[in-house]
Amino acid sequence: MSKLIECVPNFSEGRKPDVIEAIAKSIKDSDGCHLLDVDVGESTNRTVYTFVGNPSSVIKGALNAAKVAFKLIDMSTHKGEHPRFGAMDVCPFIAVRDTTIDDCIECANQFANLLATTLDVPVYLYGAAARSDERKLLPNIRSGEYKNLPKKLKDPLWLPDYGTSEFVSSWGATAVGARNFLIAYNINLISTKEQAHKIALNVREKGRGPTQRGRLKNVQAIGWYLDEHNLAQVSANLTDLGVTKIYQLYEEVCKDAKELNLPVVGSQIVGLVPLKAVLEVAQFYIDQEKLFVLDEMSKVKLAISRLGLDSLGKFEPSKKIIEYAVADENRDFPLGTLSVQSFVKSVASRTPTPGGGSVSALVASLGAALCTMAGQLSYGKKQWESVEETMRKSIPSVHESMMDLIPLIDLDATAFNTYMDALKMPKETDDQKAKRNEKMLQGILQAIEVPMQVMSKSNQAWSSAKEIAQSGNKACLSDLQVGARCLEIGVWGALQNVVINLPKITDESLKNKIEAECMAKMKTAEDACKEILEILLNRKA
Repeated sequence: MSKLIECVPNFSEGRKPDVIEAIAKSIKDSDGCHLLDVDVGESTNRTVYTFVGNPSSVIKGALNAAKVAFKLIDMSTHKGEHPRFGAMDVCPFIAVRDTTIDDCIECANQFANLLATTLDVPVYLYGAAARSDERKLLPNIRSGEYKNLPKKLKDPLWLPDYGTSEFVSSWGATAVGARNFLIAYNINLISTKEQAHKIALNVREKGRGPTQRGRLKNVQAIGWYLDEHNLAQVSANLTDLGVTKIYQLYEEVCKDAKELNLPVVGSQIVGLVPLKAVLEVAQFYIDQEKLFVLDEMSKVKLAISRLGLDSLGKFEPSKKIIEYAVADENRDFPLGTLSVQSFVKSVASRTPTPGGGSVSALVASLGAALCTMAGQLSYGKKQWESVEETMRKSIPSVHESMMDLIPLIDLDATAFNTYMDALKMPKETDDQKAKRNEKMLQGILQAIEVPMQVMSKSNQAWSSAKEIAQSGNKACLSDLQVGARCLEIGVWGALQNVVINLPKITDESLKNKIEAECMAKMKTAEDACKEILEILLNRKA
């Protein structure tokens, strides 16, 4: 799969369609760039563009967009609600696939240098690309905004990282950074700007200052008013989704709004959002309201509904969720997305992959799928009302095993290819031999780890499969028999893929440890399958 970097430049123009479209076109026309989203804010007078590509492509795309903005945007006449200090106000790079934060830092430095030398403008580095702690936070760099920039550029402590320290009135300055996913998330209120800002001060980490911190970590927020929608917003950035979730911010704002007797009327995600963040929202409300929602897209719809993400415009998952938006840009799991016929033919082809490991993962996932189907056909039906609670608890577990096993179909093939690539490395010198042996060991350990995951993920389904077998729809007994056997054969097939690779490991203690662990997993599968088949046989009698 190709390397993928996301670039999210924010331009200080949200009211002139011709300018907004010209910048968008410059990105679309850049080779290797895929424009995913254009989020226009009229009151903020700001447009956020989101596009992806390989590292060199996104740098070129960002530069092409900046060149257009340099000709068409004049900061000396700009007015808007959003804090800003430049025509291309901020330009972050974010790792998406097969890339790291270091790759993004490299992109930020290359782009910052090109921007400064091409347009002769001041450029600051922020986030992970910052060269000092004072410049890591964007609000610090942008403090004083455009009106204070002439004075700031003369301050020795705030000389630009790249480019001129002279004030360019039409452009201002640009902050270029590298960061993890940041969610720009706004919550709508029927209130004044001041009331929204009061809530923002309560929830944001900085609060009202050092002595009066806010309640939520890694949240930046202000309050503003949108004239075109006749409502206010708590406008926030969630800078670490591992610390503060979208639903936590939404619930905290709702709590403060209720205390002030202010209605919350939906919310808005600016740019794109990771699927995981949306599913976390859904899971929160599923748990809170004791809902039964299994399908991924149903969970996405639930999150959209509970947060009111359609309130200011249609929230289209295919365009707003990054994994869906880039799905046609080299699919994450190509084998898992093939038709049955194509997959079977690919197994039969004259190539070592996909082979027994991928087929084992597929068979195991089908076993979990059959158990899921049997559970679904036992839920929500009048004649099976007595087992509804059991099904609500059991179905998600077998469904989760099914979903976890699907990507392993591809990972098994990828792991084997890593070992095959190592075999092709040069071995003329002692140094080359050492590097080759090290790479071969890494490949073998990876080739062993994936089938061990297949065994573990398959075994996670047994407990719930047993519950479904004991009390589920009798019309599905044969399906459950096949399902149990598929899970067992998936584990057995994965075991064979481990066994065939074990001799390549020279560390005897490691080899024995892996073998013992795998044999224990196999026994778990054999015992569980036997028990379920006996249960089903007795129910048939």
